[in-house]
Amino acid sequence: MAFAQTAKPAAMKTVKLPTGEEVFDIGGEWDVYVENLNALSIFGTYQQVFKITQEGNSFTGIRLKDNPPPSPGKAGSTCMQGEVDKNGIKKIELITSAGARLPSVCKISEDGNKINIDGFDSELPTRSQLVRQMLIRK
Repeated sequence: MAFAQTAKPAAMKTVKLPTGEEVFDIGGEWDVYVENLNALSIFGTYQQVFKITQEGNSFTGIRLKDNPPPSPGKAGSTCMQGEVDKNGIKKIELITSAGARLPSVCKISEDGNKINIDGFDSELPTRSQLVRQMLIRK
């Protein structure tokens, strides 16, 4: 009798800081699916690409494409900021195309390649799903 083995998910990608601390490596380009809710629903649901730059345990993300109309979000504008630690994301804020900072909560997949973010504000809720862009080697 043969038994199927379940593959163990890859470990979350980390980076070692000069202090010796190891933290989640969030840097890179991420494919993003944005869903605007309630008052933000006029901006709809769309795909975007974020480039996240990490310096130490802090990170900042920018949009790589213009958001579709009527959103004023332009390529190069800041879309998120936060802090990471060894367990993932310690603090995160989504930044709307109008510049509003939304305190957010997130859940990271075991391998660190997918992040679900809920930005919440009583009037400006938004939901984003980020998937790390992977290089395919030939």
